[in-house]
Amino acid sequence: MLEGAELHHVGLRVAPDRADQAIRFYPDILGLVADPARRNDPTFPGAWLDCSNDTQVHLMGVEGVSRFARSEDMDPATRHIALGVPDLDAAKQELDRLDVGWWSVAQGPTDQVFFTDPSGNMIELHQSDQCRCRSSLRKQ
Repeated sequence: MLEGAELHHVGLRVAPDRADQAIRFYPDILGLVADPARRNDPTFPGAWLDCSNDTQVHLMGVEGVSRFARSEDMDPATRHIALGVPDLDAAKQELDRLDVGWWSVAQGPTDQVFFTDPSGNMIELHQSDQCRCRSSLRKQ
C-alpha cells in the first residue's frame, strides 16, 4: 500500500477552441488564481489554477489523443487526479510489488507516474516536494 499520498491537482480537459472561456470561468466564478508558471502554448492551451487549500485544477485544451501521448491508453493529458507522495521511487517499487502496471513521463525536476484504477480512471503520482501544485512551497 502507498502511504502519505496527498491530493495535488485534478486535470480537466477543455475544448481547445473554448479554452479561453474555461480559463476565465474558473477565476471569475470560482475565484481560482492562475499560476503564472504555466507556459502559454498555443498548441496546448490551458491553465494551472490555485485553489485556496493548496491544490490546483489543471485545464488542458486538447481533444482526442494529445501530442504528449505514448499511445491512446498512455496520454498524460487525459482527465486525471494527481497525488503527491513523499518518495516517488519507493512508490514505483510498491506499485511493482502490487503488480500495478504504470508508465512515466519525465517533465521538469521530477517524473510523473501514471496508472489507472480498476474502472479506468487515471491517477498521476509525483514527488510531493517537487511540484508547483502547492503554492505554499513555491519559491517566490
